[in-house]
This record gives sequence, C-alpha cells and structure tokens, in this order.
Amino acid sequence: MNYLYFLYIQFLDKYGIPEIFGDITFPIFPFCIIAAAIILVVLFLVLFERRILAVFTQRKGPNRVGFNGVLQTTADAIKLLCKQNINPVGVDRFLFNAAPILVFVPIMVLWGLIPYSSEFVFMNFSTSAILYTAIAALPVIGLILAGYASNNKYSLMGGIRAAAQIISYELPIMFVLLSVAALASSVNLKDIISAQISSVWFIVPCFAGFIIMFICSIAEMNRCPFDLPEAESELVAGYNVEYSGMRFALFFLGEYASLFVMCAFMATIFLGGYLPIGNKYISELIFGSNFQFLQLLIYFEQVIWLLVKTFILVYLVMLVRATLPRLNSQGLMLLSWKFLFPLSIVNFALIMVIKYLMVV
Repeated sequence: MNYLYFLYIQFLDKYGIPEIFGDITFPIFPFCIIAAAIILVVLFLVLFERRILAVFTQRKGPNRVGFNGVLQTTADAIKLLCKQNINPVGVDRFLFNAAPILVFVPIMVLWGLIPYSSEFVFMNFSTSAILYTAIAALPVIGLILAGYASNNKYSLMGGIRAAAQIISYELPIMFVLLSVAALASSVNLKDIISAQISSVWFIVPCFAGFIIMFICSIAEMNRCPFDLPEAESELVAGYNVEYSGMRFALFFLGEYASLFVMCAFMATIFLGGYLPIGNKYISELIFGSNFQFLQLLIYFEQVIWLLVKTFILVYLVMLVRATLPRLNSQGLMLLSWKFLFPLSIVNFALIMVIKYLMVV
C-alpha cells in the first residue's frame, strides 16, 4: 500500500494538512474498501448463483425486480435488514448475539490478507499463508456457539457437525499448503505469487493438491455436497434455525464472503494470483512502456486478473452445487480421513521429491 499511501500524503500536503493526520486516517481506507467490496461481491454472487442454478434446473430465476432481476438480491438484503431480531425462550443471549459476529469478522480479516496486486496488499505478513488458514478455521467457533446458545437440539447438532467437518478437512489443506510452500520456499502469499513468475503456475506440478484443496474448501464453506451442518431435510436449518433478521444475514453474508475469499486464496497459490497469462500485461502492450500512468494501470490490471481467476473458481464451486447431491455424514468423514488426508500426504512427498530435483 506504499504507492497509495504516498499519493494520499501528497494529496493532503497539497491542501496544507499535516502528515500525521494522514498516518492516523490512512488505515481507515482499507477497512472501508473491504467492507464495501464484501457487500457488493456478495450481492453479485447470490444473483450469479441463482442464475446458474436456474439454468441447470430449467427455471427462469430472478427476473422481476429491476432490469432482468438484477436488483432481486438487493431487495432480499433490504428485507433481511428490516426483519425483527427474535430471541427465542431459553437462549443464552450473549452467546446467541456474539455467534454471528464471530463467524463474519474472521472472514472479513481474510479479505485483507489476499494480495490483490503487487501494490494493493492491505496486510502483508511473512507468514500470511499460515495466518490465513488459522483465521479461516475461527468461524467454526461461532457456528458451535450458535448451535449451543440456541437451546435447540437441531441447532446443536448442526454446530457439532460443522466442527467435525472443518477439523476433518483442515488437515489435508495444511499438507497441500506445505506442498505449495515447499515449491515457493516461502509462506508469504506475495512471495508465492512471485515464485510463479519465473516458473509455471503451481497448479501444474501440484495439480493433485489443487483438487484436494478445492474439495476441502467446499467442505469448509459448508456448501453442497458438504452442507450437512445446515441440512434442511434433517436439521430444519442447522445451527442458524433460530436466527432471523440481521443476525441471520451475517451468517448468509459470511458464507458468500467466504466463498469469494477462499477462491481468491486458491487462485493466489495455484494460478499465479494477480499475474497475467504469459506474464505480459495488456496495459503495457497497448500504451507502451513510456506511458506516464502505466504503473497505475498495471496495478488495476493485476486486480482484474485475480478477479477473473477467482470467478472461474467460484463458477466451478457453483457447478458442483448444481450437479452433485448431498453426502451423508459418515460418507463425508470417510472421504476426508480415508482418501483426501492420505492423498495429501502422498502429494506432499512427491512435491518434496520434485523440489529436491529442481535444486539438484
């Protein structure tokens, strides 16, 4: 964010505003950008998924509110905001109210860890990849508390299922991440992207790891066919059955925000993140290397490249929901412990051999 910081300081200096004011106020901008982006992206993803599911199930989908139904998700969001927040009898009010926040806030932090371009990095840590996986597991605490505090046996079962599911599928993800870290010789997300400039994208040598992480990410997001924590045919609606209004909206918002950021994370470590295909920027080819604002255009083009790769993965996740039925609870656990976990260890061993041969 140094480039944007200096632009901001120059703007303030132009109007005689002291630099210390810029140092204090500049961190507010990343928070506002992420908050606005989450709302806009979630509204688009909900509409996008409805369109895809409508095609696969031969239905029309949203087509009344706004032009061709584009404002339907906005209307649904307004409806949720206007609904009453109900506290059922017997709930633990503090935990009941805290659970949606504990689900949503970690996901918002994850958005700040993704490097959207070589300049637009809100939080850059030397161990950002490990930090991502650690924070990504935190929402399960909110799901367990939501089930426990609701004073509803179906909610409690949904929370327990969510915990078992996320713990089971977290281990294969960690072994895949270790494989990527071995290829890049770093656990910093920017370094992982930079390592793919001089070589092929990591999806090529670590294709099995990509498939494993893709499956495990769907399970961590509680999406079909792994949506057992909120299986309406068995648990009414699972951990969020007693929630309404804005508190229910936070669960819903967290699910789709998690969908985007998880796909952005996979695009970062496997598909080169913000790198263009062939490492050739369209802006440079069009305007030439002597263009005054070329570097700024490249920054924005990098964001677009990451978004394109992310939405391709989002589309694949939505296709899975449209085509596959829900697993049963036993089959879900067996898939992780008997298949994906051993396969992730084998993949890690093969990547270490590949890395050794590259060094030698």
